[in-house]
Amino acid sequence: MFKAKILLIGPTESGKTVLANFLSDTTETVGGEYSPTQGVRILEFESQNQGSGDKSTCDVELWDCAGDFKFESCWPALMKDSNGVVIVFNPDVPSHLKEIETWHAMFIAPQGLQDAQCLLISHHKPGSGDSDDRLPLAAHLSRLPLIHSNLEDEPEEVRQAFHRYLGNIVTTLSESREREEMSIIT
Repeated sequence: MFKAKILLIGPTESGKTVLANFLSDTTETVGGEYSPTQGVRILEFESQNQGSGDKSTCDVELWDCAGDFKFESCWPALMKDSNGVVIVFNPDVPSHLKEIETWHAMFIAPQGLQDAQCLLISHHKPGSGDSDDRLPLAAHLSRLPLIHSNLEDEPEEVRQAFHRYLGNIVTTLSESREREEMSIIT
């Protein structure tokens, strides 16, 4: 069984905590009063992987990271030993499209993560217009897998897409383990 550390990052008020709670089955409620995350919350759960070929389970640590730059000094510690990064943003807030470029530069580029280890979630808040229109993403962001999240209308599609992403993470971990084992043999 693999253990995956996934960072959930992005601008403030983008819906990271709501998604983290939903994906980890911490709560079923979608709405509620906004309360910004202070530093980081770590949610641990077991997940059935999809797309990894073997339908194995994975222990997941989902790190719900605060979107406030006042916590920037903690980010190197958060990134240590992470296996994947999910950038959450609200497409209805124009500044978020620019901010996710900064998040990519701070969390993904320095770790040298493969595209399959990253995920963009365009999170639509309850009552907002759900549009799957093409977003004007920077070239390096447009290569990353993108899902549109609407927990009011299509919660299970979001969950399935996240499980497929975890399958990619498990595949990457498995390949890395095999390379390491082969280097020991040779």
